Amino acid sequence: MGLTSKNSSAVKALLVTAALFIILAGIKTAANILVPFLLSVFIAIICNPLVAKASKYKIPNVISVLLVILIFVTVALSLAGLVGKSLNELSLLLPEYRAQLKDQFIWVTEKLANYNIQISSAVLVEYFDPGAAMSLAADMLSGLGGVMANMFLIIMTVVFMLFEASGIPKKLHLALDDPEMRLKQIDKFLSSVNHYIAIKTLVSIATGVCVSVMLWAFGLDFFLLWGVLAFLLNYIPNIGSIIAAVPAMSLAVLQLGPGSAGLIGLGYLMINTVMGNAVEPRYLGRGLGLSTLVVFLSLIFWGWLLGTVGMLLSVPLTMIVKIALESSSEGRWLAVLLSGNESGNESGNEPENEAGQKA
Repeated sequence: MGLTSKNSSAVKALLVTAALFIILAGIKTAANILVPFLLSVFIAIICNPLVAKASKYKIPNVISVLLVILIFVTVALSLAGLVGKSLNELSLLLPEYRAQLKDQFIWVTEKLANYNIQISSAVLVEYFDPGAAMSLAADMLSGLGGVMANMFLIIMTVVFMLFEASGIPKKLHLALDDPEMRLKQIDKFLSSVNHYIAIKTLVSIATGVCVSVMLWAFGLDFFLLWGVLAFLLNYIPNIGSIIAAVPAMSLAVLQLGPGSAGLIGLGYLMINTVMGNAVEPRYLGRGLGLSTLVVFLSLIFWGWLLGTVGMLLSVPLTMIVKIALESSSEGRWLAVLLSGNESGNESGNEPENEAGQKA
């Protein structure tokens, strides 16, 4: 009897693993279709609270949806135009920046030669090339621009999602076997996702603005481009802020010198410390945190699965998975493993607190 139970458990585990691999292979194959859809869902989640807010002022749903979409399209096209122009100028100036770097390294090697330290400037250029970091940032933004080429499809999907959003609870009520219990779980799940993405978006906008203002004050070229990059990469906690700082600091070394580059790095550190340790925890709370290891692994996993957009949405997507797991008793243990130390402790204490309240 025990052997049969073990065999059935092993077969079940194998079937689940096989199904998971098949699903991942399907997602990888259909990435060109799924990426615009995921972007549409992400945009719809951000826009839906604005539509709901407008409906409180007795504005018809059709008008409120069209107004919100018009605002979003205007902002998106403005940013796309800004990024496109900056990337073109950056690609033209990269050879000049590399020439400046070579001149600086020749000066460094001459100074080192006075102390009998012989190093070739070509070797230094090979191992330290800020242009490579700037090219990487440009390639990432260009990849995102390639996805946004499907702008019409994405916007139309968002429009239909916003029109359908108000009717989803009623449809779920009719479709589910235990609507009261299920709807509570779904409402909790959707409100948590909405809250997380809305706050994260506002904090990311504030981070991008602060970075742009700081770099403008230093007189760094393409300060708006680096601000947009900081906004996008702020969706990736901890790691994103480091990645966003590298291209700007690399350019600062060439344009302004190592001293100013160090000050810019300090400015990035201060902005991200304030946003990450003061602003976000106040409005998000610590219960939605992910461990740093999970953040890093999710960046690799979603980037491999969905490309550039997967990297940018890696944490929101992982957060959605985590919140979904927390909504079911069977998956709560896995949600605890995904959490950071503080979040894991809080999650682990929830059942005890509930039991104490019931007693």
